[in-house]
Amino acid sequence: MQSGRDTPLRKAGQWPTVVSAACVLLLSQGLMGCGADHRISLEQFLVMQQDAREAAVESPSAAELDEVRALLDRQLGPYKVGPGDELTVTLTGADATPLFPPTIARVNREGRIDLPLVGAIDVNGMELEDIDHTIRDAYVPAVLKDVAAHVSLYATEATEVLVVGAVTAPGLVPLRRTERNLLFAIVGAGGASDLATGEVTLQRLRQPGETLSLDLTNPMELRAALALEPLADGDILTVHAAAPNTIFVGGLVNAPQPQAYPPGVQISILQALAASGGLRTDVYPREGTLIRRMPNGQDVHVKLDLKRIGNGRDPNILLAGGDILWVPETLETRIQDWINRNIFFRAGVSVNYNVTGIEYLNRRSQQSRLGGGNLQDSFDPFGFLVQNAALQGLAP
Repeated sequence: MQSGRDTPLRKAGQWPTVVSAACVLLLSQGLMGCGADHRISLEQFLVMQQDAREAAVESPSAAELDEVRALLDRQLGPYKVGPGDELTVTLTGADATPLFPPTIARVNREGRIDLPLVGAIDVNGMELEDIDHTIRDAYVPAVLKDVAAHVSLYATEATEVLVVGAVTAPGLVPLRRTERNLLFAIVGAGGASDLATGEVTLQRLRQPGETLSLDLTNPMELRAALALEPLADGDILTVHAAAPNTIFVGGLVNAPQPQAYPPGVQISILQALAASGGLRTDVYPREGTLIRRMPNGQDVHVKLDLKRIGNGRDPNILLAGGDILWVPETLETRIQDWINRNIFFRAGVSVNYNVTGIEYLNRRSQQSRLGGGNLQDSFDPFGFLVQNAALQGLAP
């Protein structure tokens, strides 16, 4: 051990020499890797995301939107009577007193019902209110001077389909004749749950080898869904749930682990780092890598400047489910870690030890040989060893 009166390491001009010496040591031990950085910049990634969104959004024309509205009106409007339905018909006088007992009339294959005194009346495809007026016109004035008719559905022919997946009440859902579409099936199952993505898959019982998947949040695919042939008994409708909203954070953070959030919750880069206990402070990580799988199956690696994001100079972008946020080792952090584990400095003294710096600090007998004073000032003037309590975990 050699000592001197001057303090060369306290001079700013000497620090590059120390770092250079550490680099030589790292090179000799194979700690410094080399190779091209294949990551794209954050700016390139943002442009790529914008292009992907614009390509994915197909703006429907005004005529196509009108067609969707018309389909919705036809499919989701009031019930229209048809063959197989049974109606309850009540005729009342001016004082609302029933003129006859209520009559139950079945709609035949031709879409007609038979009523006393007037015979067959065509009601196919009509709403109940329109049937009220049609029956009244049939009786007045040919049979009765004045009458009011009231018609209600007594029974309908129901089609049962199986709805499973991200719905509130999965199971068999009965659908009336004019309600045999995907929307009524989902509503009949209690509606989509909070986990639903809007994507559904239809499997016809009579076409077991064929399936059809549609995104009901897309107007054009909703139009295609409403234009499908009516659902039949035994058809299966699967409402897809969102993929687990999990973000994987690792590398130079204090608590590397997957982070699971409820569907729909959006987490930014800084929030994910905070949830992982923050960056390690025994070294100084300055960059990160975002790994995202794109819709085409390609993994994109994005270089992040964590310091610029932290001070607001770069956007603190939102992460997506399945993203990997990695804080990698760099040349700088490897040098810092190597020095932390192997070397510490004392002003005015150059020391050669057969033990690591951490071991030395924890051996009171050796510490006492160099006298008193603050331990950090004596052995760690540059703050490499005791930057935070995380280093205490390295002690034997």
